[in-house]
Amino acid sequence: MGMDFHAEENQSSYIGRTADESWRQAMKAIVQPEGKRVIDIGCGGGIYSKAWVEMGAALVIGADFSEVMLKAAWENCHQDPHIKLIRRAAHATGLDSGSMDIVFARALIHHLPELDPFMEEAYRLLAPGGLCIIQDRTMTDVLMPASPTHFRGYFLEKFPQLLAKEAKRRPEDQAVREALQKNGFEQVAATSLWEVRRRYERWEELEQDLLARTGRSILHELSDEELQILVTYIGEKVAHETSIEEQDHWTIWIGIKK
Repeated sequence: MGMDFHAEENQSSYIGRTADESWRQAMKAIVQPEGKRVIDIGCGGGIYSKAWVEMGAALVIGADFSEVMLKAAWENCHQDPHIKLIRRAAHATGLDSGSMDIVFARALIHHLPELDPFMEEAYRLLAPGGLCIIQDRTMTDVLMPASPTHFRGYFLEKFPQLLAKEAKRRPEDQAVREALQKNGFEQVAATSLWEVRRRYERWEELEQDLLARTGRSILHELSDEELQILVTYIGEKVAHETSIEEQDHWTIWIGIKK
């Protein structure tokens, strides 16, 4: 099946939460955002576009290829004068060369058929000294064991056929490093992050979020019946918790344009 990012029924899939402090601290360990010009490529509902502004960025351009996603981002961000939204592909933003200080791409590259066009565009957009920051999951991240805080592990535990889908789309660490270097980036490095995705006061909030497949494109690979089976299975693991914290494991790659 797969998620259709152009379908109106998925418009609210990537809004309804804020970027957690765990993510903000990880970004601040990489770069000081104050006064920076940021492009958030594959911005979805603009959750992280807003976060960059809240951390002090002077300008954030949220770019996405989906008009439906941009409608959600507009609802989320239109009151902030520091955020501009544009409908553009990751490899062709149409912005001026050297106009950005940070290129940020969260959960984008696993959707791309190839890395080089995006990397080339990221390098072109950056001013000298600018940073490309890519956040995505490798198979190492995907295969982190299930736990009462790592719900994605339960997805694969209950429906191991999802592994084949993940294996096809997840980037390899070395491939991302090589693509960054090939396209001119220097001091290429990678780190990992347990990011708190969201906190839930009770099981019913999480249950509703899962059944709506909110922000979890992999769940679109399951039928409604399979999804209900999965949610029941996760409920058996975590419903007794008085408060629930959901975490995801990510790899973050950094490259500098000299």
